[in-house]
Amino acid sequence: MKGTTGDVILTMNGIDKGFVGVQALKDARLELKKGEVHALMGENGAGKSTLMKILTGIYKKDKGSIIYEGEEIEFKNPKEAQEKGIVIVHQELNMMNHLSVAQNIFIGRESMNGKFINDKTMVEESKKLFKLLNIDINPRETMGRLTVGKQQMCEIAKAISTDAKVIVFDEPTAALTETEIDELFKIIDHLRSKNIGIIYISHRMDEINRITDRVTVMRDGEYVGTVNTLESTKDDIINMMVGRVVYEDPKQKSNVPDDAAVVLEVKNLKAGKMVKNVSFTLRKGEILGFSGLMGAGRTETARALFGADKKDSGEIYINGQLVNIKTPADAVRNGIGYLSEDRKRYGVIVEKTVAENTTMASMEDFTNGLFIDRKKEQKVAQEYVDALKTKTPSVNQQVRNLSGGNQQKVVIAKWLARNCDILIFDEPTRGIDVGAKSEIYTLMNDLVKQGKSIIMISSELTEVLRMSDRIIVMCEGKKTGELSIEEASQESIMKAATNRE
Repeated sequence: MKGTTGDVILTMNGIDKGFVGVQALKDARLELKKGEVHALMGENGAGKSTLMKILTGIYKKDKGSIIYEGEEIEFKNPKEAQEKGIVIVHQELNMMNHLSVAQNIFIGRESMNGKFINDKTMVEESKKLFKLLNIDINPRETMGRLTVGKQQMCEIAKAISTDAKVIVFDEPTAALTETEIDELFKIIDHLRSKNIGIIYISHRMDEINRITDRVTVMRDGEYVGTVNTLESTKDDIINMMVGRVVYEDPKQKSNVPDDAAVVLEVKNLKAGKMVKNVSFTLRKGEILGFSGLMGAGRTETARALFGADKKDSGEIYINGQLVNIKTPADAVRNGIGYLSEDRKRYGVIVEKTVAENTTMASMEDFTNGLFIDRKKEQKVAQEYVDALKTKTPSVNQQVRNLSGGNQQKVVIAKWLARNCDILIFDEPTRGIDVGAKSEIYTLMNDLVKQGKSIIMISSELTEVLRMSDRIIVMCEGKKTGELSIEEASQESIMKAATNRE
């Protein structure tokens, strides 16, 4: 339940921040009250993360004021912010996987017994924190062995252990299951009852309604407005974010002609414990949706098909020809491109430029002997920046400096430059705002009109129903349903997704 909010604890006014070639923030504003859950929303590149980095001392503002607990402040680094009670729970978790849970929670603030670290005390303190938050985690467990959801809970416990007064949640549910999301919301309600102010960054509109009191919207680095959640509709907030109406209606019928050729056939694919005898076909110009709950085996199926994971058995046919795919290079040679759900790990090299990432999968087209034709590389990259409306100062910008949605567009450009006919989109809009989602959807529809074929793995039922011509449903490694878009509904998909037989 949403609580009653108290006095203002934080005010950010007139914040400006510029980088080389980019004005990231202009007159940005935010007000947070004690015991309030305040959503900060906007398209990718709207300036949300930059504003939070200024608050926590990662970036220095160019202009404006930050008033915290009645005093004007400017932190030099995150440690200084943390000591004053402002912490951030990042979307990409900053955990040391080889250390224990307790060691991670108290890293940099270890309990000491003389010259030695007192692990026993940290374990006991961790137990108290977990009891307070109603979390069932062993403090002695190695962090790397936990699920992403439990690692997220540890990150929250770490924030609370610092006696935080303001906690920033940056896309906290992006990798959580529905059960874990429910647990997170219970924790947030508990924090709210303790008068902690919470800034909640998310792109998921249904969550905003469930958990927040107010919503502040940013667009292109500027403040658009603040509204009370209960007094606003989903369409009101979307319109503030993008300045245009974005439609999310389900697809009514398949766009694939009845005589469309089968471009890919997978027969009895088996791989490890998560891919059990999976068979399906993909037709030319089709978007084939893969749905199912977390752990259903969808990503594992895609990785086995792409050669990223070893398949135990099964046959793969491309345009009727049996192919032997043992590695991703084999898949790429056969015209398959794979956009991983983990774009930072498998999709892009963030230290390299937009141009270098765009041409990565087709480098042979840009080399002349030992030399890379940088002029040609930049020309092609610019064509895809223009076509995909990628927001970047130039193709020479490092990908790490782009927003999540724009990084995803660079990954798409990489496979388009390779001219792959079959594209696997694994969670293509995870962590991407509603406006960038709409652009990705338009792009996918354009690609299939050009004769490309797409396998789309998504955990969002609304996305599956909006985009798919046909839907494969999986549960615990098995294919448990195949639905035409005409017969598909959230109910019929969920029924198949929970069918363990």
